[in-house]
Amino acid sequence: MPEAVFGGSEVLPERKEELKAPEDYTVVLLNDNYTTREFVVEVLRLVFHKNQADATKIMLKVHHQGRGVVGVYTWDIAQTKANQVHALAREYGFPLRCIVEEA
Repeated sequence: MPEAVFGGSEVLPERKEELKAPEDYTVVLLNDNYTTREFVVEVLRLVFHKNQADATKIMLKVHHQGRGVVGVYTWDIAQTKANQVHALAREYGFPLRCIVEEA
């Protein structure tokens, strides 16, 4: 191709850009007095892929301490999981809530 098309044959130095890792966000499950323990365990298994033992441990922490960390994710994933929890709780008539906080 003719040089005029590309504006000459000057080679630009290679630019190295440092990529910043995405920030992490914590999904926190909140206790209430109406959602059953069994439902919380099932939500932890379905949405967060926890095994029975881990789900039970998190559920008990939420029950006794009022809140419990479920996982740490990027913003989009954390928000999606929180929305899934709220949708399941609504579907089954429970007031279960979770929040997303900066890690």
